[in-house]
Amino acid sequence: MNVLLALPIVVPMAAAAVSLAFRRSPKVQYAAGAVSSAAGLAVAVGIFFNVSREGILKLEIGNWPAPFGIVLVADLFSAIMLLVSTVIAAAVFVYSTASTDEERRSLGFYPLLQVLLMGVYGAFMTGDLFNLYVWFEVMLMASFVLLSLGGGRAQIEGAIKYLALNLISSAFFLAATAVLYGITGTVNFAELARQLDGQSGSVTVVAMLFLVAFSIKAAAFPFFFWLPASYHTPPVAVSAVFAGLLTKVGVYALVRVFTLLFVGDTAFTHGIILWMAAFTMIVGVLGAVSQNDARRVLSFHIVSQIGYMLMGLGIFTPAALAGCVFYIFHHMLVKTNLFLVAGIAEKTLGTFELKKMGGLYASSPLLAGLFLVSALSLAGLPPLSGFFAKLILIKSGIEAGAGWVSAVALIVGLLTLFSMTKIWNEAFWKPLPASSGATNGGRPAFAWIAPVALLAACTVAIGLAAGPAYDLSLRTATQLMDRGAYVQAVLGDGS
Repeated sequence: MNVLLALPIVVPMAAAAVSLAFRRSPKVQYAAGAVSSAAGLAVAVGIFFNVSREGILKLEIGNWPAPFGIVLVADLFSAIMLLVSTVIAAAVFVYSTASTDEERRSLGFYPLLQVLLMGVYGAFMTGDLFNLYVWFEVMLMASFVLLSLGGGRAQIEGAIKYLALNLISSAFFLAATAVLYGITGTVNFAELARQLDGQSGSVTVVAMLFLVAFSIKAAAFPFFFWLPASYHTPPVAVSAVFAGLLTKVGVYALVRVFTLLFVGDTAFTHGIILWMAAFTMIVGVLGAVSQNDARRVLSFHIVSQIGYMLMGLGIFTPAALAGCVFYIFHHMLVKTNLFLVAGIAEKTLGTFELKKMGGLYASSPLLAGLFLVSALSLAGLPPLSGFFAKLILIKSGIEAGAGWVSAVALIVGLLTLFSMTKIWNEAFWKPLPASSGATNGGRPAFAWIAPVALLAACTVAIGLAAGPAYDLSLRTATQLMDRGAYVQAVLGDGS
């Protein structure tokens, strides 16, 4: 069954090739995307259940044994990330079939989307640092073109800002990988974990290089400013998949290296991460509160919510890491959904400016209800998934003696609720202003509503099944902190 580990990469690669070969045939591209979405989801479910039953799985490419060859590895954390990512990919693909214009389709939107997904899935499955770098670069190439595809001046400017900061991140990543290879002679995660066991000093310096590299990718403080300058510029289908997946790959990388590799001086390294988490929460939510464009509000909230994820990593207890994992998969679903709702609102009214919006509750009560599910979950109201994710983190902070960061998380949650209420009041509750110039385009298409309803249902389901979801998150956190089990699974008895 370990051959399944290669399929998350092979399936979107094949779909990209078919879509590119038939770039003048929308029907073939739709078919390739649909097959890729269904197959990717089926493969992710298979990997998740196999990992849950059998433990950590590996696939040695070309039968070269680790740590000498390329190895794909799936543990509970990567399996969860892959599963949620395939759900988001399927939802965004369905949405894009109704929202993507002819120009962008002809310029390669669907092949690029598949290449982007290939990079995301590859980053989750890889078992070594250098191939993680390769998959980040695959994502960067595809995402830059998607950001700028068919756009005007504002979209190109946003894409350039995005590219410039991420190239700096790539430089830090590559330099840190080279230094670590010079120290250890390997880039395999398991072999690195074995050799770095208990080490600090110069290794801590390398850890800081990785912290900078991955914090830029994750849009954490103080490296966040590229995200709100770029994520609001492309079409909503692009913004939604970026919001749900790209920064989470950065968070995934941070969790991976700061649980597996750099644990020799956690008081220093994870203490810095905890302070970064607090500032990320604060600056993100203050930026969101100050905005009057729906997509800008949501973009700043991506930054703010990254802080909660880093909070769990910074506290670095099993319960806190469980909260981090819970928060990641909750947020991936919720944030994607909020961008899709914003896109439907813009299609209906013709604007993202909150002052010019209104009347959506009267014209589309279903859309209003779906927005409330995701908005209240983001703010952390019970019984939705966000409440339990925040509760786990806040409780973990208090138990670990970091009550100050729990207080920050509570205040930021209140400000998040305030900004979500602002969107509700302006876009949904108040009547459409006669002087706004916006137009009410009627009821949204089924291909827009169906993905939103699916993601909202997932959010509600996680909230209603919070106990099993937390148990899974705690199992994942325990596995992440058991470095010996990862080393044993990848290197075998000769480790």
